[in-house]
Amino acid sequence: MKKIVFLFVLISQIAWSQDPRIPLDTMVVTTNSVVIKGKTVPYKATTGMQPVWNENGEIIATLYYTYYKRTDIKNDEERPIIMSFNGGPGSASVWMHIAYTGPKVLKIDDEGYPVQPYGIKDNPNSILDVADIVYINPVNTAYSRPVVAEGKKLDKSLFFGINADITYLATWLNTFITRNNRWKSPKYIIGESYGGTRVMGLAAELQNKQWMYLNGVIMVSPADYKVLRTESPVDYALNLPYFTATAWHHKMLSPELQNKDLLEILPEAEDFAINKLLPAIAKGGFISEIEKNAIAEKVAFYSGLSKKVVLQNNLEVSPNFFWKELLRDKTGQTIGRLDSRYLGIDKREIGENTDYNPELTSWLHSFTPAINYYIREELNFKTDVKYNLFGPVSPWDNSNDNVREGLRQAMAQNPYLKVLVQSGYYDGATTYFSAKYTMWKTDPSGKMKDRFTFKGYRSGHMMYLRNEDLQKSNDDLRAFILNSLSKNKPAKY
Repeated sequence: MKKIVFLFVLISQIAWSQDPRIPLDTMVVTTNSVVIKGKTVPYKATTGMQPVWNENGEIIATLYYTYYKRTDIKNDEERPIIMSFNGGPGSASVWMHIAYTGPKVLKIDDEGYPVQPYGIKDNPNSILDVADIVYINPVNTAYSRPVVAEGKKLDKSLFFGINADITYLATWLNTFITRNNRWKSPKYIIGESYGGTRVMGLAAELQNKQWMYLNGVIMVSPADYKVLRTESPVDYALNLPYFTATAWHHKMLSPELQNKDLLEILPEAEDFAINKLLPAIAKGGFISEIEKNAIAEKVAFYSGLSKKVVLQNNLEVSPNFFWKELLRDKTGQTIGRLDSRYLGIDKREIGENTDYNPELTSWLHSFTPAINYYIREELNFKTDVKYNLFGPVSPWDNSNDNVREGLRQAMAQNPYLKVLVQSGYYDGATTYFSAKYTMWKTDPSGKMKDRFTFKGYRSGHMMYLRNEDLQKSNDDLRAFILNSLSKNKPAKY
């Protein structure tokens, strides 16, 4: 469809140390359509920059965003809007934008690998049929940048930390919802990876500081720093079912497990991890030799590793070691961190850490040219400023991490609010069983457990890169959105 382009520049240049090639407040509007589930969906794409203001009304940053709005809907009051983030921290909102929920997806093969020529195509699975979507890029990702008054230095504490990130993004969202007249609409936030931490915190911040109440929080392969990389017994134990899934994929399990379907064997790996492995690791060096050997035997059984290396690691097998070890004696290849279906080649087979992440290099291979082309040539936002797929956000302040409790409080205070968690079984960075654990621990009372939904997929961190799971995961999102609408029911217990 022919696109009509409008350019609005609200603020183009002020005496700030901001790159003049990026205006502080501007938008470009194009129109297009996409066929979803066999029906044509016309839409308007608005892309550009929107400022962040401090309490004194001074601009301290400007964020790049893209907003897709279906244009054949007359009444926005019943039309959901989804506010979408990726993670990192320091990652642009590119991954879900052009590979998952948006009207365009990458040209890749059915398993997610790059193909040339690079580019994008229509997404027949997009959720734009049921909800409008805005993709937001935090400071120093994509074209988003801090704005510093002349003669002053950047105050990193305003942006680069769990709580700072949540605070300024909540104020930005308030401005966006106001400018676009979406206060009456059902609202959802979705975050991938570190974005899971972000949206857990935003649920409470939006509700308590911006008085914005949500219908849904969606966490895609969520990172929970109460568990992740803590090297605690819980951390080690929760990794085991992921080991099982990956070993099954690479055909490294014993015939007893290998000859069964993946979903048949994961429940027993989960049960062993929680009920046997976790208490055994908690005993540390004071565990009996008999129990230690018995547990090591079972870890080997469920992981595809040898009992010897499990014992050498004192039952505490790290994902780093697993990525290097699983295929060491079979092919000498390494496996991917974010998606362990991917294979890599290290300089040396010896060692405990891989040289690189083969899945990430593959994804950058296909995403980088596609997003730069799409923004410039189809969305018509043109600048010489570098698009940061990953931007500088260090040092990142992880202190005072109360996002899990924030989500619990938001749910308790808002009977409408429901949660969907989506994870890939082959994700070794933020494992699917850790995501389940986060879900369980968010509501220790169990009084709200019927408002949580978990969905797993036979792929990795970005489950949507596998074509079969692109369709399934979007259908799960579509069902969650439709099932969490109020349908005129009052918000009460």
